[in-house]
Amino acid sequence: MGMPQVPRVWTAAAVRALPADGRRYELVDGELLVTPSPTGVHQRTIMALIRRLDPYLRHSEIGELLISPADLSLSADELLQPDLFVVPPRRAPPRWSEINSLLIAVEVLSPGTARYDRLLKRRRYQRAQVPEYWIVDPDGRLVERWRPEDQRPEILSETLEWKADPAAAPLVIDLAELFAEVWGEGER
Repeated sequence: MGMPQVPRVWTAAAVRALPADGRRYELVDGELLVTPSPTGVHQRTIMALIRRLDPYLRHSEIGELLISPADLSLSADELLQPDLFVVPPRRAPPRWSEINSLLIAVEVLSPGTARYDRLLKRRRYQRAQVPEYWIVDPDGRLVERWRPEDQRPEILSETLEWKADPAAAPLVIDLAELFAEVWGEGER
C-alpha cells in the first residue's frame, strides 16, 4: 500500500477522508493541524474543567458543554476541534454542521499545540467573535483569556470568573484548586 496522496490545498472533505489513526486533524485558515493523542495531564485538566463547568451550565441553562472530537466548521472548509466548548442551549443533540457559534472555546496547552492554540486558533476564534477563548496552561498553572477585541490575553492565575448572562450568577473557578486537582496535590 502506497502513501496517501497529499492534496495541494487542504479542504474539509480531504481532512475528513484521512485515516483514523489516533491523531487529531484540524483545518484552520487552510493549514492542516495534526496533533497526537493527549497526555494524562491534558486529560486530567479537561476533566477538572468539566467538573466545574457542567454543573454551572446545567443549573444556569446558559449553554451546553461539549468536548472533542467534534468537526466544527465556523466557516467553509475548516474543521475545528477545541478541547471543550460551550454552545447556546438546544433541545436536540447537536449535529456538528449545525453549530455556527460558540459561547466559549477552551484549549489545554500541550508542548506540540502551543503555537496553534495561541496564534492560529486564537485568531480564528476572535474573527468568529467567540466571546471567550481560554488557553489553559497546566504547567504554568494559569489561564490566558482572550476576547474578540483583545490584542493581548488576560492572564489569570488565581480566579477565573465567567459571566455569559448578566441575569445569572457568574461561574467562579479557583485556579489553585483546579491545578492542585490536576497534579494530584493534597490527595491521600
